[in-house]
Amino acid sequence: MRVAIAGAGAVGRSIAGELLENGHEVLLVDKAPTAISVERVPMAEWLLADACEITSLDEAALQRCNVVIAATGDDKVNLVVSLLAKTEYGVPRVVARVNNPKNEWLFNESWGVDVAVSTPRLMSALVEEAVSVGDLVRLLRFSHGDANLVELTLPPESAFAGTRVGDVQWPQDTSLVTIIRGTRVMAPSPDDSLEAGDELLFVAAQDREEQLEDLLSVREGRDGRGGRETREG
Repeated sequence: MRVAIAGAGAVGRSIAGELLENGHEVLLVDKAPTAISVERVPMAEWLLADACEITSLDEAALQRCNVVIAATGDDKVNLVVSLLAKTEYGVPRVVARVNNPKNEWLFNESWGVDVAVSTPRLMSALVEEAVSVGDLVRLLRFSHGDANLVELTLPPESAFAGTRVGDVQWPQDTSLVTIIRGTRVMAPSPDDSLEAGDELLFVAAQDREEQLEDLLSVREGRDGRGGRETREG
């Protein structure tokens, strides 16, 4: 897979290193001569150029890239790179870094962004994920389909502890993709049982998140299956 990364700072170089280790072809693009540090990522291709310029992207042969990652420290640059990559070069997958959470609403398919990664929001989410049990934590937003990667740690008092995955009626537009149990990462099958303390990762439509949290969490004023109590009379 060929990947172009706009921004050869610490973030861009780190991403490049990981991708190269996994056997991918990587091009790093940056307009600052001081950012061109070939010795730090010697296996990557390097291009001293402005990623917001069409001539630069032509030189980078962006049309041959499977993925473009806009990883600069400037949100305006990342948006322009994303839009050009998608509309001018038809890049199948565009990932953009969000530096200021206030700009996150701009990073969507209208600007060519398939996946927006907000570093401050992700760090906040990881803190929440580490300390929250029974609360839904949004880890990543996917622009296409209005879906998010979310996590919930199953509380010990949940009525679904011990229940088979296949017996749970998940909300519509929701998919359980991974169960993390201790040091194990499990691809869930219908016969696997949920256990208290499991970290459950879902891809879910945004308007289904509250329903999913209500289903699995135990809250005051709700019955044992995660639903709201009903009263006669």
